[in-house]
Amino acid sequence: MFKWLRRLRALPPIPEAAWQSALKRYAFLGDRPVAEQQRLRQLCAEFLRDKEFHGAKGFTITNEVALAIAAQAVLPVLHLKGGLNWYDDFVGIVVHRSEVVAKRKFVDDAQVVHEYNEVVAGEAMDRGPVMLSWDDVLASSVTSERGYNVVIHEFAHKIDMRGGDANGCPPLPSGFAGRRSAREARAAWLAVLKPAYEGFREKTILADRFGAEPPWLDAYGATSLSEFFAVACEAYFVNRANFGRDFPEVLALFDEFFLPKRP
Repeated sequence: MFKWLRRLRALPPIPEAAWQSALKRYAFLGDRPVAEQQRLRQLCAEFLRDKEFHGAKGFTITNEVALAIAAQAVLPVLHLKGGLNWYDDFVGIVVHRSEVVAKRKFVDDAQVVHEYNEVVAGEAMDRGPVMLSWDDVLASSVTSERGYNVVIHEFAHKIDMRGGDANGCPPLPSGFAGRRSAREARAAWLAVLKPAYEGFREKTILADRFGAEPPWLDAYGATSLSEFFAVACEAYFVNRANFGRDFPEVLALFDEFFLPKRP
């Protein structure tokens, strides 16, 4: 499983056949300009060197598994200043064969404890590992039309968490969107993202309760602002055209963040 990448600080190239196979399977990677593919390949090698993959319940981590996850995980940080430093709060990536039933617990406003089970395809833990379902990772090769991508979703949460709890606003660079302070930058970010989230949430409620046409974006994004950010990141990276059609203001905001202009 690319052990030679982790043993050496120097980075031998990822085998050409393996790389081309990944680009062919995940068309949203293969369709990118050659210069971006080269940068992506470099970051993949660094990611594979620095992260540790673990198969859960007997699942075997193969070269295909590791490379597929790495190639998609590094896409959001391809142009971000700091690159893979955005992911330096964790090492482990746990891969299950399929979805996992996770036990949840929360306390409501009346201090009543509620426990329930939730089926999840992935999970990102604050300062902890990322969990992924291999079936869902594979599915991302054919679900870009729906804007679905579990790897990008979970690693978007990791980017969001760099500023603390996941809240839909990642740490913003100084001068972001022409703002003078971090507080002003955050306000500018939320001034775009929150109305988009609220409008999307309203559409999902109308579809669910009254039979209106459901929105194109995954309805899971309506559960919270942090989930909207992660779901929006999925669509932004794998189906820019549809995302820009439905969320032009958020597209411009994400471009400002994920594709910063070089001096």
